[in-house]
This record gives sequence, C-alpha cells and structure tokens, in this order.
Amino acid sequence: MTIKQVGVVGLGVMGAGIAQLVLQTGYAALVNEMDKNLLNKGLNRIKTGLEKLCEKGKIKTEDKDAMLQRLSGTVNLSDMASCDLIIEAVFEDINVKTEIFIALDKACKKETVFASNTSSLPISKMAVQTSRREKFIGLHFFNPVAVMPLVEVIKTIATDPQILEIAINFVKSLGKYPIVAKDNAGFIVNLFLTPYMLDAMRAVGEGVASINDIDMGMKLGCNHPMGPLMLADFIGLDVINNASNILFNEYKEKRYAPPPLLVKLVTMRYLGLKSGRGFYDWSDPKNPVPVDFGI
Repeated sequence: MTIKQVGVVGLGVMGAGIAQLVLQTGYAALVNEMDKNLLNKGLNRIKTGLEKLCEKGKIKTEDKDAMLQRLSGTVNLSDMASCDLIIEAVFEDINVKTEIFIALDKACKKETVFASNTSSLPISKMAVQTSRREKFIGLHFFNPVAVMPLVEVIKTIATDPQILEIAINFVKSLGKYPIVAKDNAGFIVNLFLTPYMLDAMRAVGEGVASINDIDMGMKLGCNHPMGPLMLADFIGLDVINNASNILFNEYKEKRYAPPPLLVKLVTMRYLGLKSGRGFYDWSDPKNPVPVDFGI
C-alpha cells in the first residue's frame, strides 16, 4: 500500500500542525472541519504556519505555493473517501470520535487506514465500531507537532502487522521517531508523565513546598526544560484531569486519581495558560507568576 493522500479531521492546533507536516513532507492533504467557519480558520492556520517558515528561510516561496496546491478542505466527511490514511484529531471525547469513524467507515474505500491522534482514549473502542478494525491504529503526535520529534504508534490486538509497518514507515517519512505501544490507557508517555504531574500537584496541596520550588527543583535538579506544574499549565489542566480519570478508571491505582486541588482548579475553569490562570498567573505570558493558594 502506498500513501499519497492523507486526510486530517479536526483543525485545532494539533490537527493543523499534522496537516502542515504532511504537506511539508510531500503528501497531499485533505482536511475536514464541522463547518465552513472552522474550516477557514484551520486552513488559515496551516497557511500562516507555512508563511512563517518562508519568513525564517526554512522553505522557499515556490515550495510553500506547491504545498498549498496539495491542500484542500471540506466540511463533509463523505468527501474523504479517496484518502489512503485518515488521522482524526478532534477533542478528547470518545463518543464524538467514534461517530466520526462510523461515518468515515461508510464513506471510505476498504483500503483506507484509520488513525486517531488521541493521547489517552482506547483505540479498540473506536476500532470495534468500524468494519476495518485490522486497519485501525493510534498515531499520537505531540504538541507542537513541528517541534516534537516523537510519535506514538498504538496497535490493538486486531491491528494487521502490515498496517503497523505502514504506519511506522509513514511516521518515519514525516521525519519523526516512532515508538510502538499496546492499546493500554496512557500508552507510553502519558502512562509515566501523568502521575509525575499529579504527584507535584499533591505536593502543593499538602504543603510540601511552593509551586516555584517544586518546579525549580525538577528543572534545575533533573535538567528538565520546565517543572511539572508549569508543564501542566501548558498542556491544560482540563486535559490532564480527563487523562487522569481515564487512567484511574483503567488501572484503579491511587497514583492516577486526580488530586483535589486539580479538581478544584478545573471546576473554577482555571485551566492553565489557555485560560490565563492555573498554577501560574499568565497575565504576562513571558513572566508567569506562581499562584498563592494560601495552603
């Protein structure tokens, strides 16, 4: 099987980043969004990303123009019937994702491979709702897509070994490093990363140390680029809370349970960088200030 046209469903930050990467590595990209407004926003996000690469001298103007010629968009999932590989990158809701794959399964040719960019949801639960469970995988890209070199390739107990090989080679063709994981909650990275951040949140809640000292401890003591609490704010506390619940429901281990402080922050819609406040006050994104919870 040769992959020529890649479909991307969902044009948020992740979906647009994946589509841009696909274009940069020579594939044709057909992208999909729920309505024309969201589609236009997504297409503009991709175009802007390519223009920035031109400004930095990383690609030539003629290359950018050629990439945009290979880009097309639609609001109808049925238009994606000709894609060789479709990567779903909508928000983390298993019901929404499953509905999308059911519709795609009816529309697409039997050879089309389906992939979800989920960071924590079970691939099997989506695959089983289609007629191509052996052609269903997970492709978990990391944010920002252009910068992060890793992609988790998730196989289920039904995934055809040849499809897995195709997926691995596709990831390599994008210039990324593939690692293969079984379809368990958290896969590889989030299985270890989530409890690391949750432990830091518990330490804050229990008064072990301040937000600044916990983050600086891990940054300077372990040479991490940023501490666990700032990282949580970057990812989004709602995203972490959701992933925590998924992991806890599967493994029933206390270390995966969302700490009370995280639940309170999410309840108050203090979600981190995207809401302007989380463990840090992001009023000045270049100079985030640790929040005093009075603990």
